Amino acid sequence: MTRPTALIADDEPLLRDALARQLAQAWPELDVVAQARNGREAVKLFEAKRPDVCFLDVHMPGLSGVEAAREIGRRAHLVFVTAYDHYAVQAFAHGVLDYLVKPVEPARLADTVARLKERLGGAQPALNTEALLQQLSAQLAQLKGGSAVPAPLRWLRAQVGQTLRMIAVEEIDYLRSDTKYTLIAWRGDGGQPGEALVRLPLRELAAQLDPEQFAQVHRSVVVNLRAISHVTRGDNETADIHLRGRREVLPVSRSYLHLFRQM
Repeated sequence: MTRPTALIADDEPLLRDALARQLAQAWPELDVVAQARNGREAVKLFEAKRPDVCFLDVHMPGLSGVEAAREIGRRAHLVFVTAYDHYAVQAFAHGVLDYLVKPVEPARLADTVARLKERLGGAQPALNTEALLQQLSAQLAQLKGGSAVPAPLRWLRAQVGQTLRMIAVEEIDYLRSDTKYTLIAWRGDGGQPGEALVRLPLRELAAQLDPEQFAQVHRSVVVNLRAISHVTRGDNETADIHLRGRREVLPVSRSYLHLFRQM
């Protein structure tokens, strides 16, 4: 019996490798025949390898995973991988396309594998997904143009030594600008404080955070409001934020003192 084959497309090499390892455990019979760094490479490798299943990251530079899926069409079974539940709710509730939310949970992957095995037992993908893919592609174009607001960021990828950490945004205590990087201070396993640098400017990260939970208190600091223990006023123009379980004291500049007027 011929082994089923798959392609994985993600612009993050560590995430590609991580998904390949998870698939090796959840679906030992599956042969990952290609890994792509972007949508264009995914289409090119698909034409060369013709895998049965394509795992496509929604957000990739150049050609997105959705746009790549439109070119692949009904010639393969499609599974989208996304960090945003926004797409899961709006696009995949139809049950036509399958998806995985980063970080990929073993239970969810097992369910997806079971559905794929069942579909592979039939003929070619029978459902016409072109209309839905066109709708998804239009949504992505709107997001790129700034005419729509995506769901708040839920997970953040950060390099800690040789390890790629997936940090839940709700576990972040604060973010501080550090030249070309942003320092992320979060609660790790067992509530232990942890820190990591990400290659994204604070402004870009702040725009993706839930404004109900995070507030900018200084041009170089964004804080999780739930992590605040208390705030002390220094003078009429500044204040200091004290965090639960941390020694760091975060500055509040004059421009943001209005957030704490009730003190």
